[in-house]
Amino acid sequence: MASRKNPLFDTATTLGKILVFLGVSAICGVLVAGLLVPAAAVSGSAASGSIEFFDTLPAELKVDPPNQTTRILAADGSEIASVYTENRTKVSLDQISPFVKEAVIAVEDSRFYDHGGVDTTGILRALVSTARGNRQGASTITQQYVNNVLNANLAAEGNEDQIKLNGVNKGVGDKLREMKLAIALEKEFSKEQILEGYLNIVFFNRDAYGIEAASRFFFSTSAKDLTLPQAALLAGLVNSPSAFDPINNPEASKQRRDLVLRLMLDQGKITQPDYDAAVATPVETKVTRPKQGCAYAATAPYFCDYVLHLLENNPAYGAEREERQRLIYGGGLTITTTLDPAAQAAAQEQVNASAGANPDKWGAALVSVQPNSGKIVAMAQNTTFLPAEGSFDSQVNFNVDKLDKDGNDLNGLGGAQPGSTMKPFTFAQWLNEGKSMNTVVNSAQRRYPLNFPWRNSCGQVTGAYNTAQKALGAADDLQNAEPQWYRPLSVLEGLYNSINTVTFASAAQLDFCGIQKIVDATGLHGGLPADGDPNPKIDMSTLANLLGSTQTSPLTMASAFATFANDGKFCEAIAITNVTDQTGKQLPAQSTNCRDAVKPEVARGVNYALQEVLNRGSGSLIQPRISTRTNFPIGAKTGTSNNNGSTWVVGHTTGLATAAWFGDALGAQQRPGQNITVNGKFYQGIDGYMIAGPMFSRFMAQIAPSYGTDPFPAPPSNLLNGGGGSTTRTPATSAPQATRAPAPAPAATQPAPAPAPNGGSGGDSGNGNGNDDNGRGND
Repeated sequence: MASRKNPLFDTATTLGKILVFLGVSAICGVLVAGLLVPAAAVSGSAASGSIEFFDTLPAELKVDPPNQTTRILAADGSEIASVYTENRTKVSLDQISPFVKEAVIAVEDSRFYDHGGVDTTGILRALVSTARGNRQGASTITQQYVNNVLNANLAAEGNEDQIKLNGVNKGVGDKLREMKLAIALEKEFSKEQILEGYLNIVFFNRDAYGIEAASRFFFSTSAKDLTLPQAALLAGLVNSPSAFDPINNPEASKQRRDLVLRLMLDQGKITQPDYDAAVATPVETKVTRPKQGCAYAATAPYFCDYVLHLLENNPAYGAEREERQRLIYGGGLTITTTLDPAAQAAAQEQVNASAGANPDKWGAALVSVQPNSGKIVAMAQNTTFLPAEGSFDSQVNFNVDKLDKDGNDLNGLGGAQPGSTMKPFTFAQWLNEGKSMNTVVNSAQRRYPLNFPWRNSCGQVTGAYNTAQKALGAADDLQNAEPQWYRPLSVLEGLYNSINTVTFASAAQLDFCGIQKIVDATGLHGGLPADGDPNPKIDMSTLANLLGSTQTSPLTMASAFATFANDGKFCEAIAITNVTDQTGKQLPAQSTNCRDAVKPEVARGVNYALQEVLNRGSGSLIQPRISTRTNFPIGAKTGTSNNNGSTWVVGHTTGLATAAWFGDALGAQQRPGQNITVNGKFYQGIDGYMIAGPMFSRFMAQIAPSYGTDPFPAPPSNLLNGGGGSTTRTPATSAPQATRAPAPAPAATQPAPAPAPNGGSGGDSGNGNGNDDNGRGND
C-alpha cells in the first residue's frame, strides 16, 4: 500500500505551505545570523540551536582549478593534439564579452552585487512562487559556483558517485552546507573572481565546459568576441543545457534566449534598440566539435600516443595510474615535445608512399633522433589510428618497445628482427680489440661445428652451423648469395658488402664478451618481454644474434647507430622537454642523458665502414642514391630477416640518426616477404635496399642537412691499415649483392659433446625464427 502524506507537511495544502514558509523563514534568519554574527561570538546560550547547527557546517571550500584541456606541442610550439576529460580553456574576466557577464547575472542572479553569497530575498520569492505551484530556484551565482567546485573536486578524486545535483540527490543538509560555503567564499574572494570562476567552470555541453569552450563549440569564436544574441543564448543554456540546446532544440533555445534579453532590458543592461535587434536575430550556430586525443592529432598520432604513455608511466605524476591520468587529462598541462613538424611531415610522406594502397597490410615505420641529445624528431608509420575505409588501421606503435624498462605498457609492436643491421656491432668489437678493418679473413669457411673454440670470457657460446651435425642440433652450413664471396676478404669489405661468412670469421677471432658489452652499451635490447624482463638483453653468445635474430624496435636501432654518429656517446631517446600545469608550475620532463659507450676511435672506424656501405656496398643499390660520394657525409647499414618479412636501413649523419623499416607487422610477424606485390611491383623477395632504402634515402636527403652533415672524423691509421694478419685490401670483384643471411642454428635435440677449452656448446639458433638474409646472401 502506498504511504499517505502527512497533511501537516503536504505543500499542496494551505497549512503545508504556511509551515514551509515559516521553516524557510527560520533558515533565512539563520543565514542572516551567519552573515552578521562572527563565528567566534556565537557560543553556548548566546546562540539558538539553529545557529549552532549552521555554525557546525564547514566554512572552507577547496577551490582547485577546474579540469582543463591538456595540450601536446611540437618543438616549435605548434599543437600536435589536445586531450581532456572536460573540454575547458580557462580565460580571465577581461577576455570574456561584457554581454556574457550581464546576461548571466540578469538570468541567474540579478542581485549578485547586493547579497553576501546567499540571497534571502530570492529564497522567499522562490518559496512564494513554489507555494503557488510555480517551481523556482533561488541559488545565487556564488552558490552555483560552490556546487560546481564541490562536484569538480569529487570528480578529481574519482568520487563521481558522490556528486550532488539539484532535484536529484541534494538534501536540505547539502543545501545548507552550500549556503554556508557561499557566505564564506564571498568573504575570501571578490565578486569579479567569483564570476570569473563560475564562467570558467559551468557546464554547457558534454564537449564544452566553461564559456570559452562553449563559444568555440557553438559559434566557432572566442568568449571575448561573442555578440549580444550569442551571449544571451549561452547564458540561457546554463539552466538546462539539454532542454535549451540550440542544435537539437532551436525553438526552445530562442525562447530562452529572448527571455534573457528581456531580463537584460528590464534591468537596464541593454537598450530597447539593442533588444529589438537581438530578438530579431535567428538562432544560428556554427559548430566546431572538438577532436581530442592522439587519434585526431594534427600530426604524429603515434608519437603523441608514445608521449602520453611515457607520462602515464611516470610515478612523478602520481603514485597510481588513475591519479596520473587525472592530472594528465584534466590538469590543463602544456607538454612540449621534441617533434620537428617538418621532419615528421617528410617521414610521414615516405612511409605512406612505401606500400601505396596496401591491401595486404604491410607495415612501414621511420624514426629519427638527434645523436647528441637523443631527441626524437620524427616518428611515423603507414597506418591510420582510427578505422577508415581502404586504410590499414592500427593503434600499435611500430617504432617502439612493447613495454618500458619497468614493465609498463608503451603500446608498441616491439620491433622486428634487425638482420644485418646488427653486423656493425661485431665490427665495432673487432676495432675495439685493436684490429685493422683491412685485415683479411677466411670468408670461405662455412662450417662452425659444435664445440668450435669460440672465445667468451663471460660465458659460453651456443649454436652451430654444420650440415654434417644436423642430427645433433646444428644448422646447415653458412651461406652467401653468390659463390664468389667464399674467398679471403677484408673485414671492411665483409661489412660493406654484408658477407655473412666474414662476420663469422671475424667473430671467431673475438671475445664474445666484448661484443656483448658493446651491444649493451649502445642501448640495444629486445623489444618484447622475455623471462620476466621487459627489455631483455640481446644475448650475443647465441650465434644467430650475430646476424640479427632478436626482435628489436626501430627507435632502439636508431639510438644505437646514433652512438657512432656521436663519437661513441650513447644518448637515451627522449620525447618530452618541458611540462607545465595550468598555473605555470614546472612538472618533471625528460632531459638529455648520455654516457660513454664505445671508444671514439672505434666509433670513427665504424662510421668509415658505414659510409662505404653506401658508397660501394649493399647500400649503393638504394634508389635514389644517397652516399658520402653523391650527397654529404652519411653512413648506413641494410638488413633483411631470413624470410624477407623484416627489412631495414639504419644510418646517420653527424646530426641525425634514422631507422627505416618495412615488413610484416601483423600477429606473430611470420609472413614471408617473398613472391608478393607491393605498390604494383612484384618482388621475388624484399631486401632492405628495395623499400626501406628509398624511405631512408629520401627522408635523409630532405631533412639531414638541417641537422648538420659535417664530415665524420677519420679513424686512426692503425684501425685502417695496422693490426695483425694480412693488411692487404682485397678489392671487390663483383657488383654489390642484395644478400640474405643463413637460417639460424636450431636448438640441439641431442646432447652435445663436452666443449673444448674456451669453446661453446649446444646449438640454439637464438631468439626468433631466423637471421638476416635467408641464408643465401648479403644485404
